[in-house]
Amino acid sequence: MAGARRQTLWRRLQAWARPRTPEALPVAFDRKRVYVLPTRFGMFFALLIVAMGLGALNYNNNPALLLALLLAGAAMASLITAHLQLSGLVIEALSAEPVAAGEPLLLKLRAGARDGRRRLGLSVRHGDAVARLSLDGSDEAVLPVPTERRGWLDLDRIRISTLRPLGLATAWAWLWPEQALLVYPAPETQGPPLPTELGDSGAARLNPAGDDVHHLRNYRRGDPQRAVAWKPSARRDTLLVREYEQPRSAEVVLDWQRLAPLAYEPRIRRLAHWIDQAERENRRYQLRLPGQPALGPAQGAAHRHACLRALALLPHIDGA
Repeated sequence: MAGARRQTLWRRLQAWARPRTPEALPVAFDRKRVYVLPTRFGMFFALLIVAMGLGALNYNNNPALLLALLLAGAAMASLITAHLQLSGLVIEALSAEPVAAGEPLLLKLRAGARDGRRRLGLSVRHGDAVARLSLDGSDEAVLPVPTERRGWLDLDRIRISTLRPLGLATAWAWLWPEQALLVYPAPETQGPPLPTELGDSGAARLNPAGDDVHHLRNYRRGDPQRAVAWKPSARRDTLLVREYEQPRSAEVVLDWQRLAPLAYEPRIRRLAHWIDQAERENRRYQLRLPGQPALGPAQGAAHRHACLRALALLPHIDGA
């Protein structure tokens, strides 16, 4: 009950924080969206300064009063410096390679500073994931983001903060990117092999482990003895060797309609499994989905992405 109240209060507070709507990158943090509050150590330090000041006034101790004022000035300078660590910061880019649903998506965030000032101790938080953020251009903050379902993943607010220079105050700003990230469907874990139906342009390839004799050729050194065609060799008075063919590299058609006995989401996972299997076997494949033009036949990273993207963006049907 108390946890639900805290979450409700937290959501109401976040509704007041800047930005209030998702925004496109790059994003520059101005002073209006940087928040600063003392840490627990900072609050203890402030109480210590107050006690020291009251004691100095009570006993008319000018050196102690001067020390309290100097410490108070250092604390104020720490608050301003923490604010300046984030003010002027620019979040330049955010990206992530698509992954299958259920796997963590590695979110990469790159930042810079147009004023050229050095920033120290920046950290990035999204959910429970925390990473260090550097501005040297060669480093990126990488955050693992959990994924549950296929399709577009809308990011929540990302918190960028620092405790520098003294740890007396924490300064933070929120980033709410409107950029959605793609999550592929999770492939079937124990799926069947690729369908045996070939595409229209499927062609057999020579394969020593094939089943059908393609032609006879002259014997070459190293050919296995079992491949020798003895009767034709006797008729032509020279050794001839059988060469076999097998349609292992032929094109495969991955057709949505042929998986009609499966339910909606298992059918998507089955096709995702076949796409990965066809890529592993280096085979060309064509994906046919209802209401869409056929993809392929082709093979390679770009074709795999196009097919998995089409599967990921199929509409969700509750209970399927």
